[in-house]
Amino acid sequence: MSRRIIGPFNRVEGDLEVQLEINDGQVTNAWVVSPLYRGFEQILLGKDPMDALIYTPRICGICSVSQSVAAALALADAQGLEPAMQGQIAINLILANENVADHLTHFYLFFMPDFARDIYQKEPWYPAIERRFKAVRGTAINDVLPARSDFLHLMGILAGKWPHSLAIQPGGTTRSIEAQEKTRIQAIIYHFRRFLERSLYGDRLETIVGLNSIHELENWLDKTSAANADFHLFLELSKTLELDAIGKTSADFMSYGAYHEQGNPLFSRGIWSSVARPLDPAMIREDVSHSWMTRQPDGPRHPWRGETRPDPDAGDGYTWCKAPRLDGQVIEVGALARQVVDGHALIRELVATSGGNVRNRVIARLLEVARVVLKMEEWARALQPRALFCQQSVLPDEAQGCGMVEAARGSLGHWLSIKHGRIDNYQIIAPTTWNFSPRDAHGKRGALEQALIGAPVREGEKDPVAVQHIVRSFDPCMVCTVH
Repeated sequence: MSRRIIGPFNRVEGDLEVQLEINDGQVTNAWVVSPLYRGFEQILLGKDPMDALIYTPRICGICSVSQSVAAALALADAQGLEPAMQGQIAINLILANENVADHLTHFYLFFMPDFARDIYQKEPWYPAIERRFKAVRGTAINDVLPARSDFLHLMGILAGKWPHSLAIQPGGTTRSIEAQEKTRIQAIIYHFRRFLERSLYGDRLETIVGLNSIHELENWLDKTSAANADFHLFLELSKTLELDAIGKTSADFMSYGAYHEQGNPLFSRGIWSSVARPLDPAMIREDVSHSWMTRQPDGPRHPWRGETRPDPDAGDGYTWCKAPRLDGQVIEVGALARQVVDGHALIRELVATSGGNVRNRVIARLLEVARVVLKMEEWARALQPRALFCQQSVLPDEAQGCGMVEAARGSLGHWLSIKHGRIDNYQIIAPTTWNFSPRDAHGKRGALEQALIGAPVREGEKDPVAVQHIVRSFDPCMVCTVH
């Protein structure tokens, strides 16, 4: 048996370290470490509640809209305020813009370059992958970066800037749009759709969304050409490397529900193990038994009663990340969780056949891109120039509010308590906090710690490539993890 520390990881937002035990060429134990403490929950104490809209987007520079939306929802909940309908449509477009751009960046710039590593040089598919996805030099970057840049112009129109926009408010967004801006938004989405259909899928978005079984996916793969479909390249690669056999967890899947329209989310809210069941947020608890946090004598707490008090000398601690659990169960969040909870037939069949794994997480992410962009076209058509985009209300001096949203990486929750007109407590559970959590008091590993068990380690590898694939399949954001 050998012990190894992997890290820091490149192409990961924030600091991450993974400690591994390796036996007979595979990982037999794992500890996931978030080594950087940030303290946003402490910074917010005593502030004016509306200041959360300024501070929380700065938790992260690549998913700041998600933090803005969660904070705005928490403040709206505290006020009993419903956002203006047009403001809600604008928020959906802004959040979708960030999430889809994030998925695109993850696939092309974070995940696929790992397959152009020298360790794969002898594989027959390597030349094509190296030409397309080699970091800095691959041809994909010349397609993706301009398309991503043009797509994010939508953010400028609706949110003013990105990241750290102040456009998102409890009652909607800060400004309406003009008729010519609506036309421009529709054109941006149209051109982005054409990029996806030309380069990523090699097919219409409706065709991708309509793949409802493994059989249909395999038939589609037989009919398309890898020359103009990067999704095709990934699926062929997955078969060869058996990416459906690594990165497995026994965690339940959870989604808070995504992109609300008059109270109804585009993607459903709930839990999935082998059947769907409703989500009860009251069952969420945060365990700090293996975190560098001050111990809580009464055990794991709901975020309403949560504390973030760092203690670098805490016994049994090995990370700044807490261990959130739902009714004591380990949870996986992200695009795979969203799509399986929502009931997409292909994703449910993939999960029923092989569970949560590297391949299925990426397929769900790319399927979600197609589904969301089609919906963005509908939202853009529904925009009404010069309509009411924001409702106003008075924030009470004593209140609580909860904001739950789906970021690109999964379920994000903000819990806000107001006392004497100031923030008395603010607790955040980010998607990577769920996925990269440490062990809890019962010794249950978090989702990534589970997923790493059994990962193959090739002879002579210093940074096992399978570990890289598994870690990146979750698309971690470590700066959000430790807020």
